[in-house]
Amino acid sequence: MSNWNRRQALGLAAAAALLPATARAAAEAWPARPIRLIIPFPPGGTTDLMGRLLAERLSARLGQPVVVENRGGAGGNIGADAVAKSAPDGYTLVMCSIGTAAINYAAYGATMPYKPQDLAAVGLAVRVPNLVLASRESGIASFDALLEAARKAPGRLNYGTSGIGGSPHACMELVKARTGIDITHVPYRGSGPMLTELVAGRIQTAMDNIPSALNFVREGQIRALAVTSRERVALLPEVPTLIECGLADFDATAWFGVQAPAATPAPVIEKLGAAMDAVVRTPDWAERIGAFAAQPPGLTPQGGTTPEAFAAFIAQEITRWAEVAKAGNISVQ
Repeated sequence: MSNWNRRQALGLAAAAALLPATARAAAEAWPARPIRLIIPFPPGGTTDLMGRLLAERLSARLGQPVVVENRGGAGGNIGADAVAKSAPDGYTLVMCSIGTAAINYAAYGATMPYKPQDLAAVGLAVRVPNLVLASRESGIASFDALLEAARKAPGRLNYGTSGIGGSPHACMELVKARTGIDITHVPYRGSGPMLTELVAGRIQTAMDNIPSALNFVREGQIRALAVTSRERVALLPEVPTLIECGLADFDATAWFGVQAPAATPAPVIEKLGAAMDAVVRTPDWAERIGAFAAQPPGLTPQGGTTPEAFAAFIAQEITRWAEVAKAGNISVQ
């Protein structure tokens, strides 16, 4: 080996030896500047609402601004993919949903731009039931009336959602599979545009997360026919569960959390995960999300979350919804 090659090899070895120490130092200093939280959906939906609530509280915990950036498209995949391909330094995160972190892998198949292993679990923030909805123009006032109308005119009714692959899409396809009705999916780029069309009567029915639909229901602009959770929600006590409507054991809720690029240093993930756990276990968080019929994560005995528990939860959800997607033929054409 020449002297130059020997010096190069020694230099590379020295640099490699310094990497762990450098990573540790960076982790200890984190966060030293503002953090960007990508919301992979347009403003106005549940992901956006919950992400902004979380960002505000994480900012206070971490001592740095957590800046929200909406980057919607492709059922949330565009924003989530941008984070998966970001520098793994803890300064770019994604407010993931059941769609971006679980259902989309089955719905998008080979066209999915990232894989589960490209994102690291940080923490689960909230669980949210969905509502089966109807426009007032449709004349559909109950879940039984929806089934009757769909059976009278197979394929004529449509239902809107915030996009392909999200929990509203998967939940309604599960309803279709359980009841045998034939209604047509109309996906939108987020809950906001979909609800506007539902209020206007340009679509007859819909499935959406409670937080984004709640005010429209309360103001009487649209009708809530059923809730997808096992029990009725306190904010809409008159709305029956799908179990009460005859769909035995139907229990499906959306959820939202935080992920980071996969190679983010473990100490940074741990610090961020601890901050999230501290936020979601406060009475303030429970009260704030409770105003939208949402629930804390409940992944730990204390009701909170950890990176490890969230990773295991995501893995279970990927398997569960892959089976639903296959049964309901949920796929992006």
